[in-house]
Amino acid sequence: MTLSISEVMLERLMEEDVPYGDLTTDLLGIGGRRGKIVFTTREPTVVCATEEAAGILRKFGAEIRHLTPSGAYLPAGTVFLEAEGTAAAIHAGWRVSLNLLEHISGIATRTRTIVDRAREVNSRIAIAPTRKSYPGLKKLAIKAVECGGARPHRLGLSESVLIFRHHLVFLGGMDQLVARMEYLRREVPSMKLTIEVEDEAGAVQAAQAGLDIIQVDKLPCSQLADLVGKVRAVNPAVMVAVAGGITAANAAEYAATGADILVLSSVFFGKSSDIGANILPL
Repeated sequence: MTLSISEVMLERLMEEDVPYGDLTTDLLGIGGRRGKIVFTTREPTVVCATEEAAGILRKFGAEIRHLTPSGAYLPAGTVFLEAEGTAAAIHAGWRVSLNLLEHISGIATRTRTIVDRAREVNSRIAIAPTRKSYPGLKKLAIKAVECGGARPHRLGLSESVLIFRHHLVFLGGMDQLVARMEYLRREVPSMKLTIEVEDEAGAVQAAQAGLDIIQVDKLPCSQLADLVGKVRAVNPAVMVAVAGGITAANAAEYAATGADILVLSSVFFGKSSDIGANILPL
């Protein structure tokens, strides 16, 4: 994948870690000596943000000798990024690059795990991580999700229509929404209209109203399969998304309900990927 974040963002990440130079390297007088840094997977990993890590190292003055593109699923012990330069350049870029690689690759790897487990039982299901990503790193979070084999649920509020009960309380309820359906179709004819519901009755009502996607929140798997059948009996074209508490541990169970989409946030939270960074003199 190509670079996801701007040069300004890279420089902001660099400044967080090296705002006034590297005091230790300066004091030891080793900054001008040549060396290399080698990044290696310590566990099976979908590597992500390799282009951004390389960009940071380049900005500090290092030269990239090897780079595996983001999205590669690598076994443990695989070298995927290597750079050469002065000790000053390598030490300045070391930690900020490693932090970025570990966090973003962690998201990509968790996403891949969920995608694989869900599609083992439902090959057509879509995995759609939400917009609960780390503030300030949204573009990289989206990149990680795509590297893991999924697509984002929503990029933001501007490009999709998702109606929550928090909207309906101002609108006046489902009847008022039904009354506005012709207007909504006319205003955004190319968009799917999605509504989140919390029970079977709400799902059936939404299907009768002609919504395109019904997102069911926090309903147990034991009830979802029956709900999916009833909704499709009302409207065979409707898509059912399920959300709330979906993780790698239960993704297959949710996928087996017959749902079309798994909406989840768990990919953004958890253990970072274990990546080694070895620095050697030349």
